[in-house]
Amino acid sequence: MPRGAGGTGPGAVRVLIALALVVGTLVPAAAPEPPSELSTDQRRQLAAGEVIVRDALPPGASASARGGTAFALVRASPERVWHVLVDYPGHSRYYPRVVGAEVVESNERQVLVRYQVAIGPFSFNFHMSKYPDPKRRRIEWHLADGRSNGLFRENTGYWQVDETNRVSLVTYAIAVRTLMPAFLTVGAERDSLTETITAMRKLAEEGDGAARRPQ
Repeated sequence: MPRGAGGTGPGAVRVLIALALVVGTLVPAAAPEPPSELSTDQRRQLAAGEVIVRDALPPGASASARGGTAFALVRASPERVWHVLVDYPGHSRYYPRVVGAEVVESNERQVLVRYQVAIGPFSFNFHMSKYPDPKRRRIEWHLADGRSNGLFRENTGYWQVDETNRVSLVTYAIAVRTLMPAFLTVGAERDSLTETITAMRKLAEEGDGAARRPQ
C-alpha cells in the first residue's frame, strides 16, 4: 500500500505506468520473419536492432485502456529468452521500479506473482495472474482478482517469443488503466514498452537470464 504522498506528480506517474508493462547488431540472415503488418521501413529498423512500437492493444483490453505492442529482435535463443521471462523473482532486473517479486501461488496453468514497487517514499504492492504456455513460448497476464493492486485498475498483456535460427523475435503487449487522470500518463505506456523490452533483451543477450532457475 502507498506510504506517504510524495512522488505522485506527472514524472512519478510516468514511472508508475512503466511498471505495468509488469542490444547489438543482428545478422539479417538469422532474423525471424517480422510481423506482416510492419512497413518496409519498420522491418529494416527491426533488423538493425531497433524496437518497434505500435498502438495495437492486447486481446481483451478495455476501450479506455492505454498501451501498445512492441517488437524487438534478441540475439539469444528462445530458450534463454524464455528463462528470463519465467524467472518471476528476477523481474526487478528489467521492469522499472520493481524492487521485489514473489511467487505466491503456482500450478501447471497459472502463477500468482506479488510485485513490490518503490518510487521514492511512495510504495505499494500489486498482484498479477500469469498464464505461461511453454509450447507456444507465450505468457499472458492480468491483475489478480480479489487482491490488492494499488493504483492499477487494469493491467493485461502478453510476452511472445518466436524462433528462427536461434535468434528470437520478441513481442511485448500491454494495456493499462490507473486511478490517475489520463492526461498525466500520455506517452508513458509507449516509453515503458521500449524501456522494458530493451532491458530484457540486454539481459538475455548477456546470458545472465540463463543463470537463474525459474521459480
